Amino acid sequence: MEKTAMAEEIDNKLPGKAEGHAKENIGLKLALELGPLLVFFFGNTYGETLAKKFPFFASLGGPLFVATALFMAATVISLVVSKLVVGKLPLMPLISGVVVLTFGALSIYLQNEMFIKMKPTIINGLFSVVLLGGLLFGRSLLGYVFNSAFQLDEEGWNKLTLRWGLFFLFLAVLNEVVWRSANWYYLPDVKAADNLWVNFKVWGTMPITFLFTLTQLPLIMKHSLEGKDTNA
Repeated sequence: MEKTAMAEEIDNKLPGKAEGHAKENIGLKLALELGPLLVFFFGNTYGETLAKKFPFFASLGGPLFVATALFMAATVISLVVSKLVVGKLPLMPLISGVVVLTFGALSIYLQNEMFIKMKPTIINGLFSVVLLGGLLFGRSLLGYVFNSAFQLDEEGWNKLTLRWGLFFLFLAVLNEVVWRSANWYYLPDVKAADNLWVNFKVWGTMPITFLFTLTQLPLIMKHSLEGKDTNA
């Protein structure tokens, strides 16, 4: 659920934007997208304490399953608040939310952390296939997601779509490498393996995504239609 707030951040750096628009909903969007991740980290860190104090959490299983349940609840709350306050449900967070609820429920019900750990792989892999597949058919589908944030010419959308498609593929592969390597290295210490993956998910993926987004600014500035006469 990281991408829409970053689209807004890009939008703020484009020329021709009023200061009021630049500040519009940025804090709220970041809170809605980062909030569930921080809740997930909190749940994994203090899962054992919560299980001792609240029987419901104890019934869920280990700390990672407690964190998963809290993550699912926070994701639903985030989507509801987004709909009520912003007035719409962004496509990418909505898809992510469906995958979170599906794989989170499977993890808890089957008591198998593999499903929640594979969730980022599924989401990023899906986005990669959609974006790169769209390019094969001559469609830049990224424009449908970010078009409300900024407008680019056709060449710009095609280049940006290719880069994001490859980046999503990179994130999918990286997630698989991290969680499977952690399991191989730490098992039978399941908690240590879970902790490494959760820390990577919260404190690794987000900075990587933010830095990648910043590197796309020159491309966006070059192909931005803001302030240009499109009829010329």
